[in-house]
Amino acid sequence: MSLSIDELREKVNEMRSRGLNIQQIGDELSISQRTVRWLATGAPAEEQPDDVRIGWRTIGVRPSRINAIGTIMADIVVEELEHVDTVVGISLNGILFANSIGDQLDIDVAIFRSVDEEGGGHLSNKYGHVAGRTVIVVDDLLSTGETMRRTIETLEREGANVALCVVLVNKTEDNEVSGVPLRGLIRAVRV
Repeated sequence: MSLSIDELREKVNEMRSRGLNIQQIGDELSISQRTVRWLATGAPAEEQPDDVRIGWRTIGVRPSRINAIGTIMADIVVEELEHVDTVVGISLNGILFANSIGDQLDIDVAIFRSVDEEGGGHLSNKYGHVAGRTVIVVDDLLSTGETMRRTIETLEREGANVALCVVLVNKTEDNEVSGVPLRGLIRAVRV
């Protein structure tokens, strides 16, 4: 269902009242943090950021659909890399794809929890470790690339060799993030 600007603004305000931060709201609505900030402030239309809202609920509600997309992502990984040890899923939405890829490629899964508005976060210690391993990073979409950059920085500090980033939708014209190759199944940019 497509939402109007006013409906999006209402959703942003409702989520903020429930305690969600800008990062979490952007994840929930599949819009950039910049757009969330614009909606939250009630700024005029002429200040609206250039963004595309991605609605992928049709895929997300069925594990078989997640696995179908995961199969495509795993195929891209095999096409791009000779070896990978671990797939890192960025919370929230990248975790489902990471689990699917990990299962298909028989590799470990790790989770990066993006916990603040600037894309910062940490690796969960309950899952695979990344030190000394060749890893790929998976998320649902790339808007500004900030969360992906912070994830790469964290992984490299932990001793990982980040070899590839894969997203369902790339909302930029970028083909790399922080020097790491980026592959998106779909590119959605304004013309």
